[in-house]
Amino acid sequence: MIALIGNPNTGKTTLFNRLTGLRAKTANFPGTTLERRMGTLIAGGRRVDVLDLPGLYGLNAGSLEERVSRDALLGNDGHRKPTAAIVVVDQTHLARNLYLVGQVRELGVPLVIALNMSDLAGAEGLRVDTATLERELGAPVVAISARAGTGIPALVEALEPLLAGTATTAPLPPALAQGSCSNCAGCAHNAARFDWAEDVATRASEGAPHLSARRTAALDRVLAHPVAGLVAFTVVMAALFVILFGLAELPMGAIERAVAAFGDGIGARLPDGDLRSFVVDGVIGGVGGVLVFLPQICLLFFLLSLLEDSGYLARAAFVMDRLMGKVGLPGKAFVPMLSAHACAIPALMSTRVIEDRRDRLVTILVLPLLTCSARLPVYAMIAALLFAGQPLLGGAMFAGAYALGIVAALTMAFVFKRSLLKGESQPLVLELPTYKMPSLRDAAMAAFDRGAVFLQKAGTVILLISIGMWALSTYPKLSDAELAAAMPAAAREEAAAARATGSAEGNARAATLEAPTRLEHAAAGRVGKAIEPLFAPLGFDWRIDIGVLSSFAARETLVSTLAVVFAVGEDEAESASLREALRAQRRPDGRPLFDTATAASLLVFFALAMQCLPTQAVTRRETGSWAFAAFQFVYMTALAWSAAFVTYQGLSRVLG
Repeated sequence: MIALIGNPNTGKTTLFNRLTGLRAKTANFPGTTLERRMGTLIAGGRRVDVLDLPGLYGLNAGSLEERVSRDALLGNDGHRKPTAAIVVVDQTHLARNLYLVGQVRELGVPLVIALNMSDLAGAEGLRVDTATLERELGAPVVAISARAGTGIPALVEALEPLLAGTATTAPLPPALAQGSCSNCAGCAHNAARFDWAEDVATRASEGAPHLSARRTAALDRVLAHPVAGLVAFTVVMAALFVILFGLAELPMGAIERAVAAFGDGIGARLPDGDLRSFVVDGVIGGVGGVLVFLPQICLLFFLLSLLEDSGYLARAAFVMDRLMGKVGLPGKAFVPMLSAHACAIPALMSTRVIEDRRDRLVTILVLPLLTCSARLPVYAMIAALLFAGQPLLGGAMFAGAYALGIVAALTMAFVFKRSLLKGESQPLVLELPTYKMPSLRDAAMAAFDRGAVFLQKAGTVILLISIGMWALSTYPKLSDAELAAAMPAAAREEAAAARATGSAEGNARAATLEAPTRLEHAAAGRVGKAIEPLFAPLGFDWRIDIGVLSSFAARETLVSTLAVVFAVGEDEAESASLREALRAQRRPDGRPLFDTATAASLLVFFALAMQCLPTQAVTRRETGSWAFAAFQFVYMTALAWSAAFVTYQGLSRVLG
């Protein structure tokens, strides 16, 4: 096994992707919630495991990342000790990076130095003598550019003697041979490491990256400014969602048509009855209703990866830290808050880096308010209902939904830090990387990974819930006499006349007229009717309530549930897309079910409500008490209901 280690922002993740391609899997370090990635590469004709360790500045065991990395390098974490290590070094910050190299050398792990960003250093007139560096470090040094892919074969070749056990181990430099020190950052030996790193960097390099420093300073005068930085952050996020909404429309339509055609094709081969309804409406309709939003999810993570790789997201953290400090959140909360926009569960786990318990509890309580990827299908569905063919308005709605989650999280943090969990917060200590061109390859891989996770969920959790909702929406069935008695007189007469024609079209029309009554008296309809008074002030009717109830297991199942609910009894040959079906729904008085006020209310409710049981389980584990999980559920549900109530009632009065 090879361990991959390096400072943050050195291109370590990019190199990991270059070495392993798509042969990577994610798990947690033993006994922790820190994520570890394992992949494989081919070196010397053999398959070799690659362990991607967290980005860090040293191995002094002062943080969880440092402790797990040190244990992994020494084989003290229950896994085998790595045969060798690749230390990724940024040429443009050589002295700072060599401090970590020195500590890895002290552990006695055979290593190869990957001297990254050679293309950037060369463009700026910075030259590093690899022969001098090899002599000083006592280890092979290979100049690479992980972003461009240059030098990777030479790096793998340099690993082969270490993996075969034929490499000779050079003695430690005198400055490092004074005995390893793992927990005394202020001792004389630690100071000697810094002096050694500075001395080696000075003797091995010529020039300095003045161009990138000037460019970084110029950009940071705007992007890291207290006021201009916030404006820039707002503009960047708004542009991101406009692009997201505009570019995803075409592939979404293609998937929608493919799912409909597939359902029609399967339905034509099955006999009329429950089996066809189960396959077409329950399985294909339920899962297909969610799959249509896969392009938006992949595109979002592609764009976010580009922003992170460019160095901008670190500036966003720096700018937002000022605002977070004013509401009582610690600076270290920004990283969990950023990851919460992907999923709240790993974000909750990553709060362990926050030392103060009160700060950590406040962060845990507000993280689920931030928009996660599970909400994206709901947002996309509502945007399609309100702003079909209007990417600017759709993108603005997406940005507004994200902004609502951020504002709600900051507001509730302010309330908690001045009531339940009083105390001063710790500031953020963050390195701002240089700006660079992002890697399209890495962004595409990030999008692929997130899309694969979404598809896996669609094939398991969403499928099971869709099947369950189909059963609840179908059974118990009314007899013909009970159905006739329960139907409104006008609908009953029209259905009877349609069936009397004896044609397939007439039978399909009759089934469509009977569907609302059948659904209303099925198990799902009865539950929806029972809770209708609770949600009626928000503009929801009992059919929407069924979707809301199912979404407490997983947010995105609202879409698949509505796909099942509004497909029951429809003729597959004439079925429209989910978006068209939702637009066609009417209330008893003839008004559209999903009017502007109701759609906006549904959006606000889903932006703020706690609708994820796995998140509740992780909250309990991270806080050590079900009381915090219960409080989180209650306050978020009350907040969502209140905000949706104000939204619906206000828009209903304004729009008439």
